[in-house]
Amino acid sequence: MAQLEKIPNELFEPAIIDSTKSEEISKPSLNFWQEAWLRVRKNKAAIVSLVVIFLLGVLAFVGPLISHYDFDRQLTAHSNLPPRVKALENVHWLPFDGVRTLPNGTEINPYEQKNINEYYWFGTDALGRDLFSRIWKGTQISLYIAFLAALIDMLIGVTYGAISGYFGGRVDDFMQRIIEIVMGIPNLIVVILMILILKPGIISITVALTLTSWTGMARVVRAQVLKFKNQEFVLASRTLGAGHGKIIFRHLLPNLAGVIIINTMFTIPNAIFFEAFLSFIGLGLQEPLASLGTLINDGFKNMRVFPEQMINPAIIISLIMIAFNMVADGLRDALDPKMRD
Repeated sequence: MAQLEKIPNELFEPAIIDSTKSEEISKPSLNFWQEAWLRVRKNKAAIVSLVVIFLLGVLAFVGPLISHYDFDRQLTAHSNLPPRVKALENVHWLPFDGVRTLPNGTEINPYEQKNINEYYWFGTDALGRDLFSRIWKGTQISLYIAFLAALIDMLIGVTYGAISGYFGGRVDDFMQRIIEIVMGIPNLIVVILMILILKPGIISITVALTLTSWTGMARVVRAQVLKFKNQEFVLASRTLGAGHGKIIFRHLLPNLAGVIIINTMFTIPNAIFFEAFLSFIGLGLQEPLASLGTLINDGFKNMRVFPEQMINPAIIISLIMIAFNMVADGLRDALDPKMRD
């Protein structure tokens, strides 16, 4: 029988545990917003979308400045030119060499045919206007509509919904009937009425959004306020003599910040699409002003012959809408307690 290995007595000595460090917290304490930001950082799609929105915002304001041409300058001798970039014109596999391929497969260079020595990075339209400047001017309009919709939701929708849900009773019934009337009128009808009163343009679109875009946010906030207003922290504040305004804006709304931010981010792409749709059907901005919707409409008319006139603004508006939707998804996952890891 094999001799068993002897186990040393040192292994049987009790482990000494420092009682002062047994309950020490190794990680720093994080508040709600710090924890939410950590979850957003894990969402690569949301981070990339934030970078895309930032870059598009910078280009929207810097783009017209770095271009050598005004967005409304007309020069018919330079009409319908393809894109040409000085540093990339010798790279033939990139679409920036100023060469256009005809439907029959023939390649032509309109710059050489018209003896033009200038460079148009995105080409020109039928009136010879620089599309690079016009696209970034149109992006300014889209971003203006985006932040206008967010501002309307924050100021009108949140306030209206919080007051309706907090007071309840007859006040709530009356305010909800107003919302039902507003929601029952199609946005397109409101825009047409504004055009009859005002002239077509950004003012009529702004007024139409102000009148109709806040109803969804108001109903969401009302539902959340109805759920929170009878909880203990609100009853304690009321017992201590806090007024209605203080309870709504200092106790209820901070607890609804996540829901408000998420719904605002989902509202922005809808507002951008609404403006682009109106401009596409001719109810938006008028010449010589430009928006992405008007540029897509102009390019659509010549899509078979000059496809870049529609493709470039379509790519920009698609990036804007996709980026805002991806950021909204990331914020929803980060701020909604039910979506926590």
